[in-house]
Amino acid sequence: MSSKSGMEQVLVENEVQQVRLLDSVNDDHGGVIVELSESMDSKVFASMLKASLALWRSQGKRGVWIKVPIELVNLVEAAVKEGFWFHHAEPKYLMLAFWIPEGAHALPANASHRVGVGAFVMNKKREVLVVQEKSGIFRGTGVWKFPTGVVDEGEDICAAAMREVKEETAIDTEFVEVLAFRQSHKSFFDKSDLFFVCMLRPLSFDIEKQESEIEDAQWMPWDEYVAQPFVQKHELMKHLVGICKAKEDEAYFGFSPVPITSRISDEKSYLYVNDRDLKGSKVRMSQTA
Repeated sequence: MSSKSGMEQVLVENEVQQVRLLDSVNDDHGGVIVELSESMDSKVFASMLKASLALWRSQGKRGVWIKVPIELVNLVEAAVKEGFWFHHAEPKYLMLAFWIPEGAHALPANASHRVGVGAFVMNKKREVLVVQEKSGIFRGTGVWKFPTGVVDEGEDICAAAMREVKEETAIDTEFVEVLAFRQSHKSFFDKSDLFFVCMLRPLSFDIEKQESEIEDAQWMPWDEYVAQPFVQKHELMKHLVGICKAKEDEAYFGFSPVPITSRISDEKSYLYVNDRDLKGSKVRMSQTA
């Protein structure tokens, strides 16, 4: 349901006034969403916002969201003076939030985690695909590491792992499974971090490094990779090496992507499951039935 802007009689500061309201759309949680698109003087906006808040309060609305495009940044101060706060920002807009009822607000927080991937890619010679980075904490250290990167908005973990390998080394791969993941906190701009270690199968073998980010790339013998002081001294790396070796020895099985849809959306997404053990469980169940 939407509420179009127009002239309406609203009680503002104990006085009935004929005022223009902001366009709004009801959300699913008893609140409203405003997407600003019209250029206006900040004083005009302040008047419309004050009147709209009075109406929404009388209607028993709860949360108010105002999406401010970057070109209308002049309107932010007026909203902040009414009690709005910054919820999150993207390259082209700022989202402001406000809670009408008394007491603590129940609005969801901004996204709390960043999602990253690391790619374990081994060929039939038991050589692992590794890179040296031109920037970041490993710059100039001589450390050889798995290709890594951040999952883009709207991108699946499996797709991100294959993309990062392709971008950094030009190697084509097939996604096999998620081997493990790590959660850490106070990472990028104080956000928490989810890092998924993925196994990929190489489909090509000629490396062409990414000039902008990668200093060097190679197929390195597994034992040589493991022998690096960086790998030997860090607990996380020793755990990951053990998992990767167990996987190669077929003594460990991770989580494979199964395409699904949900009641909420018909868009394809992935459920990551231990498909091998699941199939084994189904076989055992059928044998005992």
